[in-house]
Amino acid sequence: MLHPLKDTGILQAIAQDDERAFNNLFVEYHQQLGYFVFSVTRSKELTEEIIQDVFVKLWENRQQLPAVKNFPAYLFIITRNHTLNAIRKQAQATKKQEAIAEHYELSAANEPVVEDNLYALLDSAVDKLPVQQKKVYLLRQQGLKNADVAYLLDISVNSVKKYQQWATQTIVKLIKAGPFTGIIFLTSTFF
Repeated sequence: MLHPLKDTGILQAIAQDDERAFNNLFVEYHQQLGYFVFSVTRSKELTEEIIQDVFVKLWENRQQLPAVKNFPAYLFIITRNHTLNAIRKQAQATKKQEAIAEHYELSAANEPVVEDNLYALLDSAVDKLPVQQKKVYLLRQQGLKNADVAYLLDISVNSVKKYQQWATQTIVKLIKAGPFTGIIFLTSTFF
């Protein structure tokens, strides 16, 4: 259980856009939340992303904070919900990847597919992306986290997520239109 707030006026200060108060709140709770999230996810990267998302949500909804009666419980619920959603997304992504791999193996057994052509098709699709989508997609492919991409491109984390989503959708559409439509059709249903 999270400890109660030491300074009850901190939520009011945050609601009035006090970034220093928000930073103090972050320092007060991020480690405890991190322990909880890590105990569930067992992933440092996923834990960092979830904690970041929780505090972004708090900041975005800061005007509502003074009305919160039990802030530690409120914060725990938000964190728990973000954690469960992240685990669900991760499980869905794993299932999709396994289905894609299984389909690719079946396709490779039945119809030999030249892997280089698939990579060329993907590269071609990425080249056709709008500039901002392409930047976000390539930075995420390099392993950068949403927050790092947002910082580098001077955009919000939510914008990074949207550009990544749009880029993925565009790539799927372009690949579907390519020469491997029959093979890609099944895989695109997983994106």
